[in-house]
Amino acid sequence: MSDAVNQATASFERWNAAFNARDMDAMIAEMHFPHRRLSFDNKFQVWDFADDFRESGGEKTTAALKAEGWDHTTTTSIEAVQSGDEKVHLAIHQSRRLADGTEYNGFLTLWIFTLIDGRWGVQFRSSFVSGRAQGIGGGR
Repeated sequence: MSDAVNQATASFERWNAAFNARDMDAMIAEMHFPHRRLSFDNKFQVWDFADDFRESGGEKTTAALKAEGWDHTTTTSIEAVQSGDEKVHLAIHQSRRLADGTEYNGFLTLWIFTLIDGRWGVQFRSSFVSGRAQGIGGGR
């Protein structure tokens, strides 16, 4: 595995740990802005700045996840499908889980990581996830 793929994968793993901890600042530390996400109803969510992401519904997303029964999200596979020195595309399979570990929502997602100013971070995500929590935190 190339260093770029290793760095992008490590950034994703830190982001996912922060997501599970519902730690917005730690998630933001693994992102680049402007940040784009394509998922819910095939509409783009765009956050131009970190504060936009921070203020866009972290608490609402957490409440919606909890209403689904969410306890944590695991990653069942990560594959680098394209990579270069400054950009990596990771195809990821994630699994939303109940507290007992039962999967209730498995989905595929593509994350694009970029190297900017010497730091790897995710700049674009596209997911096939469904559920109540997905339309929250919309950016612009």
